[in-house]
Amino acid sequence: MSNPNDLTASEARSDFGPTLERVYHKHERVRIVKHGRPMAALVPVEDLELLERLEDLADIEAARVALAEGGEPIGMEELWKELEQQE
Repeated sequence: MSNPNDLTASEARSDFGPTLERVYHKHERVRIVKHGRPMAALVPVEDLELLERLEDLADIEAARVALAEGGEPIGMEELWKELEQQE
């Protein structure tokens, strides 16, 4: 594994308690890897809260940009139709 904080899924399962303690007390980030691919992560709550705040700020900025562009508002049905066409 490339990262010393990587654990295989089976290691994470068998060592869940101690791993959780590392994350909580030592503020470590642990990636869960399955077949060499990162699948999930255990992170301290503070890291998650920071990530959520950053996402909120990015959403607010995107909304500001959209509002500055102007244009006519559209209804939800029309929005869904436009989104389906983009797929």
